[in-house]
Amino acid sequence: MTEPDDGQRQPLIGDEHGDDATDRNETRRRADARSPVLFIWILTLAAGISGLLFGYDTGVISSTLVSIGDDLSGRPLTRLDKSLITSCTSLFAFIADPLTGAISDSLGRKSVILIADILFIAGALWQAVTTSVWGMILGRSVVGFAIGSASFVTPLYISELAPAQHRGRLVVISVLMITLGQVIAYVIGWSFSEAPRGWRWMVGLGAAPAIAQLALFAFMPETPRWLVMQERIEKARQVLQKAYGSTTDEIVETTLRRIESELNEESRLEGVDPHHATPGMKSEIFKTKARFSELVRVPSNRRALIIACMLQGLQQLCGFNVLMYFSATIFALVGFQSPTLTALCVAMTNFLFTVVAFYAIDTVGRRRILLYSIPVMVVGLILCSVAFNFIDIHAVQGADTGKGGPWPILVVVAMVIYVAGYAIGLGNVPWQQSELFPLTVRSLGGALATSTNWLCNTIVGFTFLPLLWLLTGPGTFALYAAICVAGWIAVWLIYPETAGLSLEEVGTLLKGGWLVRGQHRARGLLGSS
Repeated sequence: MTEPDDGQRQPLIGDEHGDDATDRNETRRRADARSPVLFIWILTLAAGISGLLFGYDTGVISSTLVSIGDDLSGRPLTRLDKSLITSCTSLFAFIADPLTGAISDSLGRKSVILIADILFIAGALWQAVTTSVWGMILGRSVVGFAIGSASFVTPLYISELAPAQHRGRLVVISVLMITLGQVIAYVIGWSFSEAPRGWRWMVGLGAAPAIAQLALFAFMPETPRWLVMQERIEKARQVLQKAYGSTTDEIVETTLRRIESELNEESRLEGVDPHHATPGMKSEIFKTKARFSELVRVPSNRRALIIACMLQGLQQLCGFNVLMYFSATIFALVGFQSPTLTALCVAMTNFLFTVVAFYAIDTVGRRRILLYSIPVMVVGLILCSVAFNFIDIHAVQGADTGKGGPWPILVVVAMVIYVAGYAIGLGNVPWQQSELFPLTVRSLGGALATSTNWLCNTIVGFTFLPLLWLLTGPGTFALYAAICVAGWIAVWLIYPETAGLSLEEVGTLLKGGWLVRGQHRARGLLGSS
């Protein structure tokens, strides 16, 4: 590794006790209290284009399904066709996550985003020109691989660059871009809904943001934490100086010490003496097999993995992406003449309340915001279940909304309430998953948690239409409400508050045990250090 010119730099791994540790904690607090510099905002927004692509490609399929007609394979889409076209995206996202998790450790976080851009472009263009149902499924599968790659690495990239006090807000920007992508998808869908074969423009335009990000991101740096893991200390120092907007070494050196101290600790867990380990020995630690062993063997890492997977699974099993994939189909079923335009109100609600989450997540906190917002989702789902109890979807499909009485309007109101609660809490908090894991297993842990998200997404996407016919509307939405209640209980029991803690401190918090009471005791020790 390259050493600084003055030859006087103190070792990155130092004594973490006494007055020196207190001084470093104070330095870190001063750094975190500052507003993010322009460099961080630019990086966050550039990385957030992945979120916009994610949102666009998951949102546009809703309008596409009601616009294709018989353009594919010379026949109207069947219920099975629609289920396969929607669920294949999340299935291949599920497959992508573990693979790209390993790639992000070997090639870097930035490299995964660039690979995803290429896949986004290829998948969008393939969908635009295909003439068969299976060709559409193939195009959606390629896009799914891109979404799976980008969905876990973008929050990871942002969280590894962001100051602790602003990390939540900056990660929320990537979620905000997802919701913006969904709004754009519905606007594009509505604009092209009456055009001959307009659905091809809907899916093909998904290539444009990927081309823009590919051009921008070629000039963006790697994260300092990945650079330290690769022993490129001087390069990490340069990135941190830009990230913190500091011309002095105090803040930068303190951050570097914390990162290497964490790597030092992880080396000890693998039985390697960090003071005598060669680069070859250290590289062995970061192999996928060793990382997986460390992830499941170390109790705090195992807790982090289970909590992250629980939150990501809940984010999908609560049924939200049913609205993204099938909202236009639902509104057509209950009698709306312009289902795509009606579905736009759902996407706008999601976007606006994600803005609320942006301002609240670092002040209210991750845990509390979930405990407040999940009950709102339950209320929306119960209202939706009640409304569907009075709607015969076979009788009103394609009819005027007024023939269904007030109940179709109540469906819209219920969904707006549900989406508002989701956008404030579950839409954002699970993507803070990177902060739960220590550096050496952060990429793998995040990839496995995101795989859980996409596996559950696949299940929901494939089963919604059959459930709607088997359990009917009331039963389907009541099932999603019950899942939300179970999720609220799990959050109350085991999900700790991580707002304001550095990435390195969260690991100490999770050493306090499963229940929040023990974790709070560990946090008290952090506050007194």
